[in-house]
Amino acid sequence: MAGIRTPELRKYAKTFSKTPEAAEFLKILPHRYYEENNLHGFLIESMRDYGQVIAALDAFLPYVDNWATCDLMRPKVFQKHLPELLEEIRRWMASDRTYTIRFGMEMLMTFYLDEAFRPEYLDWVAEVRSQEYYVNMMIAWYFATALAKQYGAALPYIENHRLEPWTHNKAIQKAIESYRITEEQKMYLRTLKVKISKEQQA
Repeated sequence: MAGIRTPELRKYAKTFSKTPEAAEFLKILPHRYYEENNLHGFLIESMRDYGQVIAALDAFLPYVDNWATCDLMRPKVFQKHLPELLEEIRRWMASDRTYTIRFGMEMLMTFYLDEAFRPEYLDWVAEVRSQEYYVNMMIAWYFATALAKQYGAALPYIENHRLEPWTHNKAIQKAIESYRITEEQKMYLRTLKVKISKEQQA
């Protein structure tokens, strides 16, 4: 780490993105410093061409090695390309790389739990099986958010134990912590927690 705070890095990225050097920087992989990776992510986020963003992500995601860098990338241009983005999300979720899978699920959570929501997207996430902590945390985060935004559709996945036990409980915990979940819903969700063995703990 170089010790540069994220707000300062984000501010710098806005200026740096307008320079010819930015394009050259994006070609230099892997980076040495955590902040260089975050700068790379911010530069991708600032791109306005959908195809360029997808190509840049495919080049960069294999080098993402932490949840913070993964989670900071939410390209605004995706909002204008939701139908075609779904194919990319499925591809990312089918990867064998922890943070590529996580990124795919996070895009599904970010852009498809409101007006663009379809119930089958819950299946996509529920069917993911991984031994990776940061993948399972993302599954839990996705379902906690789904419970907040699409409670009726998401609840059966909890009631019917569609998730692995640790992830199931973590999703409930995160949902209960949300201000978007009613007290009545929180009380019911608490009754759905399951006991897990040491072997089942992440």
